[in-house]
Amino acid sequence: MFSKIFPKLHSEGYKFIVIAVILTIIFYSFSNFLGLIGLVLSIWVYYFFRDPERVIINDDNYLVSPADGEIIKVEEVDGPKELGLENRKFKKISIFMNVFDCHVNRTPCKGQIEEILYKPGKFFNASLDKASEDNERNYYKINDIHGDEIVVVQIAGLIARRIVCETNKNQNLSQGERIGMIRFGSRADVYYENYQPLVKIGQRAISGETLLAKK
Repeated sequence: MFSKIFPKLHSEGYKFIVIAVILTIIFYSFSNFLGLIGLVLSIWVYYFFRDPERVIINDDNYLVSPADGEIIKVEEVDGPKELGLENRKFKKISIFMNVFDCHVNRTPCKGQIEEILYKPGKFFNASLDKASEDNERNYYKINDIHGDEIVVVQIAGLIARRIVCETNKNQNLSQGERIGMIRFGSRADVYYENYQPLVKIGQRAISGETLLAKK
């Protein structure tokens, strides 16, 4: 119960918590009202960088969500040209993370990372279509145990300014394992073949738990 109310903090959050607490102390020295604002800010920083445990299905016939947030796209598209997949058709699911969602990202499936590719870019609102092609982003191409290529893309948003990658090329992953996070509002795209989508636009997803697609 305690861990649900106060989940552990992601390592990226400690320095921001320290800064927020220092600002709160400074604000309180001027007025109680400013101090209250600082306290609310500190609570929000802790909440943003929370890293809760999740219950993973561990079933290789499903893809789980890589992110908390709202499903904003379920469509068929060309594969990412950055990975040389533009001549193949993929289904794509996009999940938008607002500043109140947990931003720790997880792998949809068990498998091995074949490639990680970082692309610098702009900072449009992550909910816009052009964010997938224009924004700063990080690609993970994962070979699942069925031999399928699953692509996860971390996309920075309007105020996001750092994509954190916590995995390496050729690393073996368990389904739902943490792969990184994005700071302050962002989006995650999942490209896949040979699975059927189980979600619809407007649905809320939970990283590591929501079932996105089925074999």
